[in-house]
Amino acid sequence: MRTLATTGVIRTPIVRLLAMVSAGPVAALAFAGEADMTLTITSPEVAPGGEIPSTYTCDGDDISPPLGWQGAPPGTKSLVLIVDDPDAPDPAAPKITWVHWVLYDIPPSADGLAKDTGHRLPEGTREGLNDWKRTGYGGPCPPIGRHRYFFKLYALDVVLGDLGAPAKPDLEAAMQGHVLAMTELIGTYQKTR
Repeated sequence: MRTLATTGVIRTPIVRLLAMVSAGPVAALAFAGEADMTLTITSPEVAPGGEIPSTYTCDGDDISPPLGWQGAPPGTKSLVLIVDDPDAPDPAAPKITWVHWVLYDIPPSADGLAKDTGHRLPEGTREGLNDWKRTGYGGPCPPIGRHRYFFKLYALDVVLGDLGAPAKPDLEAAMQGHVLAMTELIGTYQKTR
């Protein structure tokens, strides 16, 4: 069960609880001191639930926004970032979730991505395919209406290794059973032209 915090960050307390229970009493004591460790993702350019500035869309420069994160749980070996739009093509009648960016094996020592990261990613980071069938960031470009864009960050207990350039479903399959925590930042956008 996920809960929505007032900051607009999704938290997964049930994952922590299950980890504590399955790890046994000694590990549960170690987890108890980590209650304030919550994975979060933020952007100085995108307020939770707010509009994504046009610079980061097809109406502007189509570059990636700056992102920062903190609170990866102990045992995190890598991070995954997936950016997608569940409102495609029309929020009034969505039919698909359009994938804008797929990154995996982000080292846990990284605390975010700079504006216009492009292919200058933290060492060891690997790229998957977006729905334009290419790697890299593809900004919001909704054909109609105001769409929601989910910047999802996952903490994994493994480094996935070279999966080629996986599409989102293949990456999610590889992540199965390895997610320690998940958080997301939601921004919105509606085309101006």
